[in-house]
Amino acid sequence: MSWRKLAFNTLAVVGIATITGCVAVERRAESRELRSETRTPPIGEFINLDDGRRVHAWVQGSGPDVVLIHGASGNLRDMTFDLAGRLTDRYRVIAFDRPAMGYTDRADPRYNTIPDNGAETVQEQAQMLQLAADKLGVQRPIVLGHSFGGSVALAWALERPEETGGLIVVSGASHPWPGGLGPSYTIPSSSLGGRVAVPLVSALMPQKLLKTMVDGVFRPQSAPEGYADYLGGGLALRPDTLRANARQLTTLKPQLAQMVTRYPTLSMPVEIIHGDADDTVPIHIHAIPLSQQIPNAHLTVLPGIGHMPHHTSATEVVAAIDRAAARAGLHPAP
Repeated sequence: MSWRKLAFNTLAVVGIATITGCVAVERRAESRELRSETRTPPIGEFINLDDGRRVHAWVQGSGPDVVLIHGASGNLRDMTFDLAGRLTDRYRVIAFDRPAMGYTDRADPRYNTIPDNGAETVQEQAQMLQLAADKLGVQRPIVLGHSFGGSVALAWALERPEETGGLIVVSGASHPWPGGLGPSYTIPSSSLGGRVAVPLVSALMPQKLLKTMVDGVFRPQSAPEGYADYLGGGLALRPDTLRANARQLTTLKPQLAQMVTRYPTLSMPVEIIHGDADDTVPIHIHAIPLSQQIPNAHLTVLPGIGHMPHHTSATEVVAAIDRAAARAGLHPAP
């Protein structure tokens, strides 16, 4: 056999093995996605927008409207695990899956394409959720956003300042931060990473590691018992969700740089809650300057608390919602 023929045969074998491996990875990713959706099905209702997009919403309770917006890599179950149930006796609580997260559609179908590294801006996300809120007859809501959801909540208030009763920013990303986000976000947000790395992570990440990562978000506290299973971390590992989450995060910083100049225009009651041990969204970069820019802002600093105060300090978060409602003249149901 000639060297040329040997080389050709070798390349052919490698090519076949690579294709076979890719097919196996994709099939495993698809299988895990199906299992995740079976184990963690929608728990709310689907709001059909006029243009055909769907928004997944959990709606319970009666009284003034409170909208809850979850953070990165999550879904509305993050809000319904504990916080929502503390409010439904006196508020109508609406928890949304953000666009491309959980069971809500993309804000624009073009974001589904792998070569397009764009993602829905926080403004687009706020607008899509506002349209769903309109369908539900939401009026002058108290809007609460956690982490990335805090950015969306700020965009909501900037989009509809006169129609927003109050704003609660919990561990929210509000300002540009120094440096980047690192390879765990930049790789899956790229075209090549979206094609190659994302299916591998989706197919092969161990469930035990996923639960460890959830605990890491809570540090220095730990996730409540049963939280990881209830949240359904597998939903965040679906390939489309992984890509969307990474792209939303990697495009956030310049959006915040534009939003910062508008914060002083917010006139509704604003409550800001942040743990001083939060190393995911540091308080000195976000909450403290935000509280100094918004005229009606009230900052609650939680000593020793990390990134998830709506779980670890839920009493303080509920108190902030009640304060905002009182300041806005919205009287909860008795």
